[in-house]
Amino acid sequence: MGAKGWSRREVMQAAARVGMGAAGMQVAGMGWAGRFARAQGLLPPPQPLEDASLRLVTTTAESAWQKGSLYQPAFGWDVLNLNVGEAVGRPVEGFGGCFNELGWTSLSALSAEDRDGVMHELFDPQAGARFTYCRMPIGANDYATEAYSYDETPGDFELKHFSIDHDRATLVPFIQAALKKQPKLRLWASPWSPPSWMKRNNFYAEAKARPGWKDNGIRPDQVGHEGEDMFRLEPRYLETYARYFAKFVKAYGAEGIQVGMVMPQNEFNSAQNFPSCTWTPQGLAAFLRYLGPEMKKINVEVFFGTLERGNPKLLEAVMNDKDAGRWVKGVGVQWAGKNALPAIHQEYSELPIFQSEQECGDGSNSWTYTSYCWQLMKHYFRSGACGYMYWNISTPEGGKSTWGWNQNSLVSVDEGAKTFRYNHDFYLLKHLTHFVDVGARLLEVSGTCDDALGFVNPDGTSVLLVRNELPHAQRVQVQVGERAVMIELPPDSVATLTMKA
Repeated sequence: MGAKGWSRREVMQAAARVGMGAAGMQVAGMGWAGRFARAQGLLPPPQPLEDASLRLVTTTAESAWQKGSLYQPAFGWDVLNLNVGEAVGRPVEGFGGCFNELGWTSLSALSAEDRDGVMHELFDPQAGARFTYCRMPIGANDYATEAYSYDETPGDFELKHFSIDHDRATLVPFIQAALKKQPKLRLWASPWSPPSWMKRNNFYAEAKARPGWKDNGIRPDQVGHEGEDMFRLEPRYLETYARYFAKFVKAYGAEGIQVGMVMPQNEFNSAQNFPSCTWTPQGLAAFLRYLGPEMKKINVEVFFGTLERGNPKLLEAVMNDKDAGRWVKGVGVQWAGKNALPAIHQEYSELPIFQSEQECGDGSNSWTYTSYCWQLMKHYFRSGACGYMYWNISTPEGGKSTWGWNQNSLVSVDEGAKTFRYNHDFYLLKHLTHFVDVGARLLEVSGTCDDALGFVNPDGTSVLLVRNELPHAQRVQVQVGERAVMIELPPDSVATLTMKA
């Protein structure tokens, strides 16, 4: 399937055959633009291509997951080129979302058959999104049903009152349902807040509610700020909190749910009106000296994160502390942390980097925001990420959190009507996860079509995600080694082309 293009000479010869040579066109004042228009009608129409080793799937705002059009390679005045080069970077670790309480309570409003169908579409290894690596909270997060931790007994340094009973109605069955579809699902976890008695303000949150949000009852003297340690850094608190992580991992293990990696804090720079805890890099380093050895005992890795600021020096300060940095086996980056990603990847190329939470939008689940999320996806993978996690798997319609923030989700549930729909973000993510396998590597891409991501799977299959932002259809000639194919992208679309080796 070699590429056959038209040379400039062939175009001029074709023009001459209809009575107008190159000189004549110049005299007519047509110039190259006119010659393009004149010769356009001389080019033969593209020839459809049927090849079992190729597959093209396209999605627009109006029509998701459609079979795309493939053509024999051919010259066209407005055909873009996408050239696929060498494999680079670290193998892909996996893709997924976050198991949140409101995700399960919303799915629980559906019939058992519909709920099972959604889980099948998300987690089955062959069916749909094929999630392989997901996140979960340690205690309450902003999409919990309420603020809680696993031990709210003040001064319980022996953790005698530790219990995950709260999670048995939501997170435990949610994750177990996923494991039934994908037994090899990998999990990592992070807390949003420690038990309140381990914090200096003795409260789960650190900020007042924004206008229109739920009042959380925080006092002015309990408000926290970026750049300060709200955790009590005394050794007995640090040691107890490390054991708290271990008890969490073991308790979930007893439920058949294995957690393989933890991050010490979600967004450690952000004081929020929902569960949160600010730390300085020095405070995190102090905690890592306890957390690292405790996690090693149970074969759980520790990543630095989640980093939500564009300052790579926040990681550098921890890595420069040899007693703390030696425990860091990877980095989790989200939100404005994306601006630090290129520098982190360059400085710490040995560390795997996860996009730990895709930015969540405003609950409208618009196609415009999905287009923005495509730019995020492109940035993360081109900057060294090897894992990609969405945020809300499912929410009720509107996506409002317990504390009042409306956010996007992969699935929206009308709890009254007991119906659901897959949102645009789901299809964008599926365009990646359905085709790209664990162990795949990023491919270099070049050419006049730069709005693309390329991967090569362990079996040699090439996977190309391509975006067409234009309001009209666009043809792109894709070249992978000696093979070439022309694809047609619908207006304002995203597409995936697979080419088996």
